[in-house]
Amino acid sequence: MKPVRKAVFPVAGMGTRFLPATKTVPKEMLPLVDRPLIQYAVDEARAAGIEEFIFITSPGKTALENYFGAAPALERTLSEKGKTGPLEALRPSHVAEGAVSFVRQENPKGLGHAVLLARRLVGDEPFAVILPDDLIRARTPALKQMVEAHSKNRGHMIATESVCDDRISSYGVVDIERREGAVQILRGLVEKPRPEEAPSQSGVVGRYILEPSIFERLAVQGPGAGGEIQLTDAIAADIAETGVNGFEFDGERFDCGSVSGFLNATIAYALDRPDLIDNLQGFLRGRATGLSQAA
Repeated sequence: MKPVRKAVFPVAGMGTRFLPATKTVPKEMLPLVDRPLIQYAVDEARAAGIEEFIFITSPGKTALENYFGAAPALERTLSEKGKTGPLEALRPSHVAEGAVSFVRQENPKGLGHAVLLARRLVGDEPFAVILPDDLIRARTPALKQMVEAHSKNRGHMIATESVCDDRISSYGVVDIERREGAVQILRGLVEKPRPEEAPSQSGVVGRYILEPSIFERLAVQGPGAGGEIQLTDAIAADIAETGVNGFEFDGERFDCGSVSGFLNATIAYALDRPDLIDNLQGFLRGRATGLSQAA
């Protein structure tokens, strides 16, 4: 059984919810506290043992490509000035030469199409897919939880969380046959069902471990919901042959594809920082007091 060594990051979207900021800056490069959003996804992948990083990008995202390279001039200047703190802060942004690849999705046709573009680089081994918009705050990184479970439960594995009725139609939803701890043995998947037709309350979120058989499915997959090639449709089509498990991760997810979710994540992660918590808590308390008095 081959280990999960490669991760695909679909980051070709335009980030229209964040305009005008994303007019010149890719959404994945927007700072959450003091790191760009994409850095959190890469850090999570590293913690899970990922060795190769494949980014599915779009034209104009050179800032994203440049971010993960070395910055010798900047590093030399910081070193000469004895700025060890900033120099150390740069290190996570550097991915070893040869360990990172960029594939351009010229014509966006959905998440399934983006994953299919990684076929040649992934080859014949299981791989992870991480959607950076889904930021998961967890004691044990979510993908690491999944990799450990996948080693005992082969087949495709998809992360799930409980979703309320008024939001269920925005998710892929799993049809659960039985549960084995955090692992859900699945009968099927439904993409964006109406609430009354949803087979469960467990919605798919942006972490996947996929077997290479998914590429054969994606290669013949027709358009689904929204006229796009849906990854969940291809996974559902592979249940009988490869098998699919859901995984109810332990952690808190933030939808950083929305401005409100991004703001919530920024506050939550800032409150985790010993150097920021006192100032932020004081500021929030002052604002809350002012709002209550105004009301």
